[in-house]
Amino acid sequence: MNQEISEPPRRLTGLIRNFGLQLSPTPRGARLARLLATEQLHLWGLPTHPAELIVGELATNAATHGRVSGRDFRLLMYVVGDTLRIEVTDTRGDRMPCPQQAGTDAESGRGLLLVDALADRWGVVPGPPPRKTVWAEVGTDPAESPPLAPHPPR
Repeated sequence: MNQEISEPPRRLTGLIRNFGLQLSPTPRGARLARLLATEQLHLWGLPTHPAELIVGELATNAATHGRVSGRDFRLLMYVVGDTLRIEVTDTRGDRMPCPQQAGTDAESGRGLLLVDALADRWGVVPGPPPRKTVWAEVGTDPAESPPLAPHPPR
């Protein structure tokens, strides 16, 4: 057998990295999105921080604020050059996200502030109706990953 024909072209081997799945808009679906995304990043040999936190926040927002009964949300991750792009699409295009300062005693409302702090860039793309996609991009070089903030003393 001809060796050149049986092997995939070298220029494509290992360069195409994308991952996508549909999940139920529930806390379990959001948790599964984070766990599966983290596992995929490990398989790709990429740093999990801060991508796992970003996936967790965007998936939780889709399950909480983008939930429509009977409609799933979609997680898509892909690498272009040295950038990981994370996209979460839900079916509540009428509810566009915006980061806001939550009260100091609020139990929620800080997710997009976290995404804003951890991502190199992020945004929202409307449509097609009734959908919207919230996306974030982070570098894939482990040396450039932002450090974790230390936990405050208890």
